[in-house]
Amino acid sequence: MNSLYIHIPFCAKKCFYCDFYSIGYKKNLAAKLISTLSRQIGAANMYFDTIYIGGGTPSILEPQLLEKLLKSIKNISGKPKEFTIEANPESITNQKLSLFLKYGINRLSIGIQSFNDRKLARLGRIHSTQKAIDSIYMAWQNGFTNISVDLIFGIWEETLNEWKTELKMAISLPIKHISCYSLSYEKRTKLFTLLKNKKIKPQDDEIIAEMYEYAGDYLEKNKFIHYEISNFAKAGFECLHNINYWQNNSYVGLGPSAVSYQRGVRAKNMADVLKYIKMVENKLPAIVYKEKISPEKQARETAAIKIRTLEGIDFTWFKKRTGFDFVNLEGKNVTLLSRQGLLQYKKTNKKISGVALTKKGFLFCDSISAQFL
Repeated sequence: MNSLYIHIPFCAKKCFYCDFYSIGYKKNLAAKLISTLSRQIGAANMYFDTIYIGGGTPSILEPQLLEKLLKSIKNISGKPKEFTIEANPESITNQKLSLFLKYGINRLSIGIQSFNDRKLARLGRIHSTQKAIDSIYMAWQNGFTNISVDLIFGIWEETLNEWKTELKMAISLPIKHISCYSLSYEKRTKLFTLLKNKKIKPQDDEIIAEMYEYAGDYLEKNKFIHYEISNFAKAGFECLHNINYWQNNSYVGLGPSAVSYQRGVRAKNMADVLKYIKMVENKLPAIVYKEKISPEKQARETAAIKIRTLEGIDFTWFKKRTGFDFVNLEGKNVTLLSRQGLLQYKKTNKKISGVALTKKGFLFCDSISAQFL
């Protein structure tokens, strides 16, 4: 499976927690970038199974710019299995939703982050809870049947009961996919500066773990499958684009700061709109680094990413995908982690056929992934 990611780096305002590459919206600059991206897409000459337009805030673009971008994608890729665009509540309109549907977008990922006005303000979001709810219903009424939302939990002074209220709100809405992320304090963000200056105190790890476990139990009881560490979906609505990443398959990244992974080579584009445009227009590579990944490193990376999923790692699949025997490659780690109750063996016809995280293992997934690397 092959995927295309397009990064639109413009935002109305930088959120306090965000360390993705983004800048303030400038219509003229956006127009230049869309022209550049459209030409790149036109020259791609390949079919993509999944397409994901992210950011930034892609929905901040004017309708004419959105249409230009979407038309260029339709010309090369026909009808992908899944076509996602990210949107923020304050920039969703009926006109834009109609454009999305017209050009084959069949999945909408809305950056809600919270259904709590006080929490939204603390995160630096510029929409209200009511606006978030209205945007979800607007998308649904326009014909979107595959709506995903992002939610953040574990911010300072947040209570478990507040988090429970947000999850209750989420399942009451016409949503098919929910991503739940614990707040992280990344360098180069406003929240990191506040933390460093002791203006805020991070949430206790025990409370964060309690919130995470509650989300898993509650969403599963309400028929959302916990198919990856941070992701929950109604049956049949798992994100195919992300699954392609988690299987360590190939993907093309266009736009400033986007990453590509093709035939064992990983490359990252420069995180600067003007420089990116200039390099592409001069037919020069707009990348800041390129790395050829060795076969063994590819295999270890595949293990580290795939273990994050509910299904875990099937030994036969792993050998076919990487050429390596999983037990020979990661056997010592598996033995240790299973003794700690973090991994469990899977059986097919009474024979061990793979490994997967235990419920306890989901809480420590980042450290487990790091050990596989």
